[in-house]
Amino acid sequence: MTVIGTGAWLPRKPSPAAAGRVFCLPHAGYGAAVFGKWPDELRGIEFLPVELPGRLTRFSESMPDTFGELAHDMIDGLGRYLDVPFAFFGHCWSGLIAYDVTTQLQAAGGASPARLYVSSQVAPQDGPAGRMLDMDDAALVAELESTIRAQGKEPHPQLVAVYLAMLRADIELNRRYIVPEPLRVTCPITAIGWTDDDEVRPEQMAGWSMCGDTTFERFGGRHERFLDAPTELLETLCAGIRRRV
Repeated sequence: MTVIGTGAWLPRKPSPAAAGRVFCLPHAGYGAAVFGKWPDELRGIEFLPVELPGRLTRFSESMPDTFGELAHDMIDGLGRYLDVPFAFFGHCWSGLIAYDVTTQLQAAGGASPARLYVSSQVAPQDGPAGRMLDMDDAALVAELESTIRAQGKEPHPQLVAVYLAMLRADIELNRRYIVPEPLRVTCPITAIGWTDDDEVRPEQMAGWSMCGDTTFERFGGRHERFLDAPTELLETLCAGIRRRV
């Protein structure tokens, strides 16, 4: 793995030989490391975890105040790598960021993603939504520890404290995101639900049809099943790009 360096949006440098790229956005309170179990690529399609400000190699940077500002900055950071067919994948909180990035690219008339993938997140006009919006710190710590263990690690109290601060800030960012009349995107959308999800039920995602031409997928597992890079998810993420290659 080639590390780009501190302050970069992509911890791993994209391959110039890639046939396509999926930019993977971490969910609230975490950074690119949550995709640690994911392969670098699948038959020429790269999976590129995105590092957001305020975490890991970017601790010295502040998160923007809105998803729109974050999306604008992300486009600046990723622009040079939109030279092959690409897609955005956002799980939970970051599905809204992926949507905002897509709408801004569309408004600018620049490169357009082959597909927008949103997992376990209600459509913009149906939020803010999610259990974490009403959780106290003790409940959030329990959620963090569960996710860390799902990555095969043991939560360290000091690390959990750092993640808690990030998570609380990310939740407040989500709370301010209110979009009563969403823009329709020109690229197709795939809305991914999980059968045992206790955060967002698959049927709660129906509103994505208002945001564009939407296909709905449902995979087995709980809210954090994506961490394990299930084959059916990876194949789905690549499918839309392969149609553009």
